[in-house]
Amino acid sequence: MAWLEEYWPISTPFLAVYITVVLVLFVLKENFALFLIWLQTPVYWVHQFEEYICPGGFVEFFNRKVLGSKREDWPLTKTHALWINVPIIFVAFPLSAILASLIDISLGIWTAYFSILNALSHVGMFFRHGYNPGLVASALLNIPVGAYTVYYFATSHPLSLGAHIAGFLVALAIQGALMVWGLKFMRGKAGQPS
Repeated sequence: MAWLEEYWPISTPFLAVYITVVLVLFVLKENFALFLIWLQTPVYWVHQFEEYICPGGFVEFFNRKVLGSKREDWPLTKTHALWINVPIIFVAFPLSAILASLIDISLGIWTAYFSILNALSHVGMFFRHGYNPGLVASALLNIPVGAYTVYYFATSHPLSLGAHIAGFLVALAIQGALMVWGLKFMRGKAGQPS
């Protein structure tokens, strides 16, 4: 498990490139709406690459700057980073795209909303703490691609208002839970020993 905690982010650029090539070759022309849903996953892998590999340092940044910890590795740990990122981006994002393909396209819209909301949290951190790992991908990929996807599904391939509201609420619930956990629960542990 320690190996996985240390090295899972290294897969992100390779997965992002591979899945993007597959999407462009096999999905883009066949089903543009589905392409946009699937695209949220490689976009987010680029975001994670910036957070954890190049330049990396998100755990350290969050502990020091946001939580005010004297340690770079506590209270947010590499274990936490694994169990936050992998279930959401490596499992839930692709699963939602598969369900969007098999059942209804609306089942994937929450990924675009989540990508936007999480990216906005990086922008918010920028105004308080300056550059933070994930900010560049947030500004150049997550927000534009997510916003275009929402726009596309509001205009060219309209989803019902209920589908948009449900997708937004799912994304908001996940992002809200992460923020409450990170900013309330973890901040309380910042001064405690590990």
